[in-house]
Amino acid sequence: MYDREYTVDRYINKPTNDIMSYLRLGYVVGSIGYVPKSILDVGYGSGNFLQTCAGFIDCVYGNDIPPAFSLPKEIPFVENITDLEVDVITFFDSLEHFPDIEFVKDLKCKYVVISLPWCYNGESDEWFLNWKHRRPDEHLWHFNEKSLAAFMDRQGYELVNFSNIEDKIRVDVNLKPNILTACFKKR
Repeated sequence: MYDREYTVDRYINKPTNDIMSYLRLGYVVGSIGYVPKSILDVGYGSGNFLQTCAGFIDCVYGNDIPPAFSLPKEIPFVENITDLEVDVITFFDSLEHFPDIEFVKDLKCKYVVISLPWCYNGESDEWFLNWKHRRPDEHLWHFNEKSLAAFMDRQGYELVNFSNIEDKIRVDVNLKPNILTACFKKR
C-alpha cells in the first residue's frame, strides 16, 4: 500500500523529484497552451510538484489521502475535490487508486491531466497477471490510450493529447511506453 514509508523510500529526496515536477508542469503548460491561474493536484505525495507549481501559478491546491504529507501554508489542502473550481486538475499516479472514478464528470475545471501505468490490450493473461504495475487492491483501474480516452469522453472531456513523456525519467526495460500521460479538455 502507498503509505508514508513507501512514499519516503521511493519519492522523497530523489534526484529526479525536481526534474519530474518541472517535466509535468511543462507538459501541463504545453498541453493547454498557457500557464494556468489555478491548479489542483490530487494525490500530491511529497508535494514536490505543487511546490514547483507555486513558483509559476497563482493558486495552487493539493489533495491526498490521510496521512498525507503536510503542505506549506501557502498551498491549501482541499478536502472535497469536486467543490473547488480551478483551471487544471492533475492526477499524477493517483486516479487508478480510486475505487470509483465516475466523480471525474463532476470536477469543476477546464482541463484534467492524468498519468498512470500504460496497460496494453492484446497481451496475454499471463502478462497481465505478472505486470509490474498490477497491484491488486492498489491499482484498481487499468487503461491504455483508447480506453482512457473513451472513459474521459463519457465523463464529458475531449482528448487534447497523449504522451509517454515521463518515460524519459521512468524507463521501462521492455522499451515499450511505460507511463501514459494525457490531457483532456472539458466540453
